[in-house]
Amino acid sequence: MNTTLRTEITVKEICEGFVYNELEGKGLFGLSGRLTIQPEYQRNYIYASDGGKMEAAVIESILKGYPLGLIYFNKVGDDRFEVLDGQQRITSVGRFLTDKFAVKDENGMEQYFSGMAEDKKKRVLETKLLVYECEGKESEIKDWFRTINIAGVPLNSQELLNAVYSGPFVTLAKEEFSNSQNANIQKWSAYISGTANRQDFLERALDWVSKGSIGDYMSRHRLDTGIKELKTYFNSVIDWVSGVFTGVESEMRGLEWGRLYEEHHKKAYDPAEVSAAVRKLYSDPYIKNRKGVFEYILGGLKDTKLLNVRVFDDVTKSTVYERQTADAQEKGKSNCPLCAEGHDANKTKIWKLAEMDADHVTAWSRGGATEAKNCQMLCKTHNRVKGNR
Repeated sequence: MNTTLRTEITVKEICEGFVYNELEGKGLFGLSGRLTIQPEYQRNYIYASDGGKMEAAVIESILKGYPLGLIYFNKVGDDRFEVLDGQQRITSVGRFLTDKFAVKDENGMEQYFSGMAEDKKKRVLETKLLVYECEGKESEIKDWFRTINIAGVPLNSQELLNAVYSGPFVTLAKEEFSNSQNANIQKWSAYISGTANRQDFLERALDWVSKGSIGDYMSRHRLDTGIKELKTYFNSVIDWVSGVFTGVESEMRGLEWGRLYEEHHKKAYDPAEVSAAVRKLYSDPYIKNRKGVFEYILGGLKDTKLLNVRVFDDVTKSTVYERQTADAQEKGKSNCPLCAEGHDANKTKIWKLAEMDADHVTAWSRGGATEAKNCQMLCKTHNRVKGNR
């Protein structure tokens, strides 16, 4: 890959003809249309996502005369370029020059570019940037792009995959799942953690349709001019979840809905019964893991491990142990009720507290409470056997 350092390009020149797309959240063009600021392998603009602190810091650096660091262009034709590294900084400057946000002056007052003093405007516009023009094969350019760490915000795994497998498929997929203005974002956010700008919805969609093999799926579909399968599968999962669970709970966000869809979507559920089960489980004070409620219901109310049901505390265990042991010694039997019913050598054995586990007399799943009167101590062997029945 060949590189050429250019030191004469100013902020004014690089932002000439700047266009920012509010719907897609990205800077599009600069250098009078000769520069593509966000080629398809680039991440979305994220410098405004923290309340504007990062983009304001870019402008403050320019006003203070601090260097913005190296910027890399990929030369794609005669006098035509695309940004390889620096699109967040360039977009921040372009957004400021077009009055998309304001910065605070030395008195703490917010100022837009159009309202700044002329000397400050001149300082911004005449700031020169350090730009490396790069020329090379696509594989070289993308390999270089993958190594870039932009302003302390490294590319996440999906952003890297978007770069590696850039093409018509990624472009269309990002338009659907990485567009923060998509009207479906609010609905998706009930079940998926993250944001559109950081590719979280796109990553989930790809993860679900590919059964976890995102890179392989993107490689096979890289040149596709449609994303019908991706959209259809994603919407099928979302529609299934919202159909089975008619109420939305905060704990639903971020669950493995793709896996749960594959395991359970062919089963019939009564939404009214499901809703009643959710309310009952949510009101149970012994359940420690509410996120497990939904898979527990889908699985037929069988796997209580998903709920992390509150166990007996040490005081309760000790109290029950002492009571059981005293009673057992008086009767000449084992202090494990199940051993006492047997006919082997353990029939009269008195187990130590450390050799026993607490067990619900009436199982929690059958309404048994986690309290002393529903607790019995069993030897570890019998407790494991009883727990597996």
